[in-house]
Amino acid sequence: MSNYFDELTRTMAELSKHDKVKFIGQSVVWDGHALFKTLKDVPIEKRVELPVSEDFQLGLSTGLALEGWIPISIYPRMDFLILAANQLTNHLVNIATVSKGGYKPRVIIRTSMGATGPLYSGLQHCQDHSAVFRLLCRNGVEVAELRRKDQIFSSYMNALTREDCKPTLLIEYGDLYNLQEEVNVLD
Repeated sequence: MSNYFDELTRTMAELSKHDKVKFIGQSVVWDGHALFKTLKDVPIEKRVELPVSEDFQLGLSTGLALEGWIPISIYPRMDFLILAANQLTNHLVNIATVSKGGYKPRVIIRTSMGATGPLYSGLQHCQDHSAVFRLLCRNGVEVAELRRKDQIFSSYMNALTREDCKPTLLIEYGDLYNLQEEVNVLD
């Protein structure tokens, strides 16, 4: 029986089979956070390691998408995705509208609300900004909160294959990574 973490790992491996998918961000080639461990079955040539530069990362993701790639832009903590709010709210959210549908960059943004245990890494790593991102993104980017393992695969596959190419922000919950069985602690 799989748990939340296993389902993320299976889903990342499945996404990596798509020719145009690239995983980009911090600690996608070298270990540094829990999300990295879910990439264990993703070929290294599908990963692009970036320095800590959140705004640049989302701008690069948008550019890659405009060139036909499907970037899965990984932000280990939702708290630091705030640093990419310029690219998210001034560019990615608006591109399809401003271009009158001429450009529809499919960007998949993967982030996590950091775990609060067994080690508490501090408030700046585990705040839930889901409501804020929903407001910031309005109609330009879909925001999906993955509070149960049965939401993971279908949500990522929808982001990958949706006909409207709408960018998607998928929010994972670090407190669920280490659970051996599913519980609804976050509902």
